[in-house]
Amino acid sequence: MLRAYDDELGVTAAFNLNLLARINRDLDGNFDLSRFEHVARINYETRSVEMHLRSMCRQTVIVDAAELSVEFLEGETIWTESSHKYSLPEVVSLASTAGFSCAAQWVDDQWPFAENLLIAE
Repeated sequence: MLRAYDDELGVTAAFNLNLLARINRDLDGNFDLSRFEHVARINYETRSVEMHLRSMCRQTVIVDAAELSVEFLEGETIWTESSHKYSLPEVVSLASTAGFSCAAQWVDDQWPFAENLLIAE
């Protein structure tokens, strides 16, 4: 499962690092992308995959538009995303709690993946 979040071509890593590039461009930050690396972790307790950007050295980053200065220690991460995994009955229950009914579920036989058609009640 982790390969989808840490692919050999580095597509997911580039997507994750793009967050820092956007902060640089849109908020006048000075992140050096070469000093961060993409890390995907499985959190078995929360049944999720977490995406992090790990600082490869001690560094200080400034984001002028936010009047922010942040010191990163080597190995410290920025937690950028959580992708939670749910069983089919849990999807139906969560949808119901949020005011939706689950009209259909399509499950891929080769991958642990499902599409759900949710209708607002």
